[in-house]
Amino acid sequence: MSVFDVAEGTSPVILAFPHTGTDVPDEIAARLNDNGRLLADTDWHVDRLYAGLLADATTVRATFHRYVIDANRDPSGASLYPGQNTTGLIPVTDFDGAPIWKAGEEPGDSDIALRRAAYHEPYHAALAAQIERVKARHGVVVLYDCHSIRSLVPYLFEGTLPDLNIGTAHGTTCDPQVEAAVVAVAEAATDFTHVLNGRFVGGWTTRHYGRPDENVHAVQMELSQISHLATEAPPFEYDAAKAERLRMTLKSILERLEQVAFRLQSRENADG
Repeated sequence: MSVFDVAEGTSPVILAFPHTGTDVPDEIAARLNDNGRLLADTDWHVDRLYAGLLADATTVRATFHRYVIDANRDPSGASLYPGQNTTGLIPVTDFDGAPIWKAGEEPGDSDIALRRAAYHEPYHAALAAQIERVKARHGVVVLYDCHSIRSLVPYLFEGTLPDLNIGTAHGTTCDPQVEAAVVAVAEAATDFTHVLNGRFVGGWTTRHYGRPDENVHAVQMELSQISHLATEAPPFEYDAAKAERLRMTLKSILERLEQVAFRLQSRENADG
């Protein structure tokens, strides 16, 4: 079974889904405790939420769960948010700080090395290949990294998370036009709250691939799950009515990003 799914499109926009996968090999699942087997920290239904919003976009989706290894963490294990609570390359706790592995079954260095080679590296090789393919076609790429999280996670942040959390590593991972396009749509969406570079400024994917000086622009969108789920607790059911309202805003964001990409392409052609 492949550890990733790719659907190639003709748009300059690529959608990445590192955390929607729920596949856990039996030998790894056997080491999870009852809490870990809930897979609670999945980005529930995010791939469904974005399905069909930009017909020609390329999509790259990890099929494995983040408890196997987190595709949006630095493969070196370095923290993305030094000094703040977070989860690692292979999490040892859930987002509430509770253990997810049976006592004595926590992953060690050998597990990290094996899973990095078997899951993390192939996913990112596939994503990097699509970035190169799209860039060869258009001369410019907008990588949009798709995420979600519960709106209330005291272990990770205080208070209630805004609905739309836009991350560009403080403007370093994309052209200002890309950042401005996402913010403009979010500001116009009066049904939803938003923040730019708040608690989530973009994970390893955004920071690693975002190279605006090389015409690769990356932005992360972390959605509050209450915006599209019936409840932020098992069974994490999709709320179609809620989701459809959100999909309208997300569609506008993606369409605006595509327009910006074509403008950047024209600018690059003119400069060239």
